[in-house]
Amino acid sequence: MGAEEDKKKAAKMARRKQEVQLQQEIETTEEWEEMIAKEGLWVVDVYQEWCGPCAAMVGNFRRLKNELGDELLHFAAAKADTVDPLDKYRGRCEPCFLLFAGGVLVGFVHGANSPVILRTITEQLAAEHKVMDGSVERKEVKDPLISNLEEREKAQYDEEENEKEEEEDGNILDYRGERCNYGDTLTMSSQQEEEKKGFTVALIKPDAVRDGKVEEILQQMSEAGIEILAQEERQLSEEEARDFYSHLQEEDYFEDLVKFMSSGPSFALVLTKGQKGDTILHDWRDMIGPTSVEEAKDQAPDSLRAKYGSDKYMNALHGSDSPDRAAREMAFFFPDMSTPTIPIPGSRPQLQRTLALIRPDAFSKSRDEIMEKIKEAGFKVALQKEMTLTKEQAADFYKEHTDEPYFEELITRMSSGPLMALGLARDDAVTAWRDVLGPTTNAKEEAPDSLRAQFSIDETSINQLHGSDSKETAEKEIQYFFPMEQTVAAIKPDGISTKEEIIEKIHEAGFRIAARKETTITKEIAEEFYAEHKDKEYYDDLVNHMTSGPTMFMVLSREGAVSGWRQVIGPTNPEEAKTEAPESLRAQFGQSILQNAVHGSSDASHAKNSIEKVFGQLEFNPDGTVKDEDSQMLQSEPTKEQEETAVEETQAEASDVAPEFRQEGTEEESGETKQETSQDNTEGGTAQGEDGDKKDGEDEAAKTEGEEAPKPEGEEAPKPEGEEAQAQSEQTGSEKPKDEGEAEAKGESGEEAQANQETTESQAKTDKEGGTEQKSEDRAASEAKGEDKTDDNKGEDAKGEEAKEGDAKDGESKGEDKAEEQKEEDASKATEESEKKEEETKDETKKEEDTKEEDAKKDEETKKDEETKNDDETKTEQKEETKTEEQQAAS
Repeated sequence: MGAEEDKKKAAKMARRKQEVQLQQEIETTEEWEEMIAKEGLWVVDVYQEWCGPCAAMVGNFRRLKNELGDELLHFAAAKADTVDPLDKYRGRCEPCFLLFAGGVLVGFVHGANSPVILRTITEQLAAEHKVMDGSVERKEVKDPLISNLEEREKAQYDEEENEKEEEEDGNILDYRGERCNYGDTLTMSSQQEEEKKGFTVALIKPDAVRDGKVEEILQQMSEAGIEILAQEERQLSEEEARDFYSHLQEEDYFEDLVKFMSSGPSFALVLTKGQKGDTILHDWRDMIGPTSVEEAKDQAPDSLRAKYGSDKYMNALHGSDSPDRAAREMAFFFPDMSTPTIPIPGSRPQLQRTLALIRPDAFSKSRDEIMEKIKEAGFKVALQKEMTLTKEQAADFYKEHTDEPYFEELITRMSSGPLMALGLARDDAVTAWRDVLGPTTNAKEEAPDSLRAQFSIDETSINQLHGSDSKETAEKEIQYFFPMEQTVAAIKPDGISTKEEIIEKIHEAGFRIAARKETTITKEIAEEFYAEHKDKEYYDDLVNHMTSGPTMFMVLSREGAVSGWRQVIGPTNPEEAKTEAPESLRAQFGQSILQNAVHGSSDASHAKNSIEKVFGQLEFNPDGTVKDEDSQMLQSEPTKEQEETAVEETQAEASDVAPEFRQEGTEEESGETKQETSQDNTEGGTAQGEDGDKKDGEDEAAKTEGEEAPKPEGEEAPKPEGEEAQAQSEQTGSEKPKDEGEAEAKGESGEEAQANQETTESQAKTDKEGGTEQKSEDRAASEAKGEDKTDDNKGEDAKGEEAKEGDAKDGESKGEDKAEEQKEEDASKATEESEKKEEETKDETKKEEDTKEEDAKKDEETKKDEETKNDDETKTEQKEETKTEEQQAAS
């Protein structure tokens, strides 16, 4: 018996040796390159480390090899996990066979369909013989699975690029015919770079949930070092189950699987493991075991499916089979969840800022020594200002200490002389600076090496250095000493080729680019821009250089932006900059005094003027961004209203600064006034001379004609009411009556303006007729009086005649008074009828406007319904396309 067993073992070992010899094992990129460089047809079984090669096909390959006995036929098994050219195949559990000849792909088969695989091998082997004979050319093919994946990756990349461009375009507006970017969308370089973290999606299926195994499974995950990033209990509908398992719809058990997955709640989880999460996909697949419960119990009895699965698809748990599938499944269960990321090792971490104060006593005695200690501690001085606080400013800054016994001494010391305010930048700057400072009291005893211990002063208990106590406090205190400021920066023509590097440095220095544009400036603009250097020898060369190519202008926002940017760019002469400030931009990118790469405003006033010249009038938010971009002067051409306003403002400014202009204008106005007054006095004087008094009708006629006749003493002209009063008031204050267009400009509709005009004309006509008759009567009365004076020295007969004439005149006056009253009555009725007509017109206009508003609302609702319908159709089409793509990928 023992001899027979030894023979069986030997035979088994021989068979295994033959199998090993049949397939060459490929585990490195070098071995792969060696293999495909060899002659013949290579049939490669591409497998994942966690599942191994397709053992079921080895016997078929051996039989085919023996039957054909062809020396050109070779077999290999390649591990995708470690062979770089096969990186696209990583994470896929489906069997995959690739056929290579002459170093190129000539055939492929996905799945373990033995007849198809053997037929493909036979056909490609025959084709390779023809190639070797020279009768045909070798045909290279592409694996559609990889092609589709590459297309999706390219589409995703293009979409991200388009989104980035749209985001930037959203900040680009037109000013004076040039495109300006009014928003800094660049990533701050001080933020730590990140990369995607590996993850997978797990499902605890309805059978395990129903059996109460969820907590037990979660505990085993935790023990295995698996981290749960998200979880949700959810019961799938049949439609959702079909969608989720659409890649299995060709399987015989698909309908049963759908019913099972929708029979009760499941637990969906997003899992990761370790720092990078790069092994979670395989670790979780290993932990749950083979898909078949029977195989799991036989091959991996400790796996979760072996423990908790019951039969076939009722295998308790699910795990994504590839990164691509994991991403789709995460989007299915957690659509709002972002892809997890981790910081890239070696990338720059996010910097933090804090405020440091060197108080007056220490500043006067030990400033340089303290600054050196700050640099030795690894801090970067991002902001720096020397200033003297008033006692009120010191009290305001330290107001939270008002009730402390040391408050008076503190503010007295703080306002006793100049101090140094610093904005320090470093990783974890707030805590690091507090550690360097040491305790606020007893620093010599508790931390003798701290700055407060080293630079303390015996005559006071107030420590000589200040540091913010939190990140929030640091930002407030920095704002207090370094309020947000803007400056103009320019990358000159000689530096434009390195603009990306310079912009990176700008962000590193903590500046926000609030606005920017790249343009080639004209000689006139360059001369205006550098007008302050006009008397310098290099002025012409500077202008010529600045017009020689494109320049990028930027508005930079930061606390202390003007001095901060001057510090960043360094001395004007690049040679001096390399010695005095080797990290400055001019030291790194400048070539000469003229070609020194960058420009910066010299002071806040120069910065403001430069911003207006290059970008127009801009206002800024507290964070340094441009305020209300759309409402500012960003259009190419000013509107008509803006032009008129500008002319008026220019004239007003001219009158303020030019006496000649002001005098000339006064004389013109005076001349017009005198002319009008002269005309009024002439007409008024004639009337008074004839009658000595003005009548009401005459006043109204004068107003209608635009004359300014004086009013009779003791009387007031009747004041019209409502719309009529407004129309008359407007006519009285102008040189000529308003037309319908002007009435519309005041907000009246065409019908209202016409009604007002008709009313005014009617009233004017009535008044004019009355005034004419009154003038005739007055003239007659005047003549009568003249006759009376001529005959005054005549006898009693003349007096009798005069009395008779007086009686006649009295009778005529009474009749005329009655006529005047009748005319006024008729005018009043006309006014009432006109007002009534105006009211009716207004009601009709209002009804029409209400009808238009209702129609507009209906149109808007109809439009929204159509858009919603279109969105639903689009989503349905996208869903169908996604299903089709996944089906093609699965096939």
